[in-house]
Amino acid sequence: MRRLKRWRPLLILALIGPGIITAAADNDAGGIITYTQAGAKYRYDLLWVLVIITFVLAMIQEMSARMGVVTQKGLGELIRENFGVKWTMFALGTLLLANLATTVAEFAGLAASLEIFGVNRFITVPLAAIIIWLLVVKGSFKAVERVFLGLSLVYATYVVSGLMSHANWTQVLHDTYSPTFHSDPRFMFLAIAVIGTTITPWMQFFLQATVVDKGVKVENYTYQKWDVYIGSMLTDVVSFFMIVAAGTIIFPRAINNPAEAATALQPVAHGYAKALFAIGLFNASLLAAAILPLSTAYTYSEAFGWEIGISRKFSEAPIFYAIYTFCIGFGVVVVLFAQRLIEVMINAQAVNGILLPVILVFMLKLINRKEIMGKFTNSRIYNYAVWAMAIVLIAMTLAWLIGLALGLG
Repeated sequence: MRRLKRWRPLLILALIGPGIITAAADNDAGGIITYTQAGAKYRYDLLWVLVIITFVLAMIQEMSARMGVVTQKGLGELIRENFGVKWTMFALGTLLLANLATTVAEFAGLAASLEIFGVNRFITVPLAAIIIWLLVVKGSFKAVERVFLGLSLVYATYVVSGLMSHANWTQVLHDTYSPTFHSDPRFMFLAIAVIGTTITPWMQFFLQATVVDKGVKVENYTYQKWDVYIGSMLTDVVSFFMIVAAGTIIFPRAINNPAEAATALQPVAHGYAKALFAIGLFNASLLAAAILPLSTAYTYSEAFGWEIGISRKFSEAPIFYAIYTFCIGFGVVVVLFAQRLIEVMINAQAVNGILLPVILVFMLKLINRKEIMGKFTNSRIYNYAVWAMAIVLIAMTLAWLIGLALGLG
């Protein structure tokens, strides 16, 4: 027992990672721009949405990790085994749409970050795509992944910026616990985007696959659970201050380009705000632009039993690498010819929010089957919260569509 206690800190360090890594990658280009736009357009009115979904995010991420630990299988594989090929194609088709949209957002972030310095996207985007492709295909991505994550700490500056922005904290607190609604469909659309960038479909597949790959055992699951909880809370603390900083400094001007979004960092960076923002946006975009196509390829290959790459040559896992290459190529082509990069990034997050209920329903069906999870099925609180999230998102999407049809936005 004494020996176990002695090694417990090392055990915790070994298990911690998937939840925090997934959460760090979640503050990507689309997330940064969406949270900034939320504050710029509606000040603190969407803070209450972020607070609620932070707890739901922790629940959903914990569900993914728990299914991975108990079954030692990825989400795609579980869907195929329990619902058949047709439903698997439907679920993975949903994931593909969401991932392609998010991949486009990441390449838009890469283009936008260097356009601040006057670098043309026809140089930035293809060059970044080649670098990302080589990092993964040559098997060197894992070696630099931690470096990217380390550089993501630049977004801790949003916390400092938010604290130094002279925000009206009484108003911030009020808007955090007191829901505010706008009849404008654009408000509903941005709320969907905030939810979609906080709880993305790809995160569930990626986190569960990472936990399985790590080989976490049931007896050690407590540590993994806290990894997920801590990651969920940390990422949304940063998101909270992104909204506060933008709501204090930029509101009431909607952002139309990355340079305007960078002003949210002025309290901490002053004249270097644009440079700091560009570096952070480039780093976050590059990390997520590698992870998104990779997670798509992993999920499809895992679900249908195809050879998985990274450790294999292109000739040994051709379908895996073909999916990976297609996702990158799609993102590059769309961004090169896109008109408004800010809108591209926010629209991608809304697509995530609209499609998320599909993935949540599959997760809820799987995790509540005793033949799969045994005694590790969901509690009632978990089921109520996640079902409510799925239903609310569907209702919000319908309300947005009806508002558009009536010409309200």
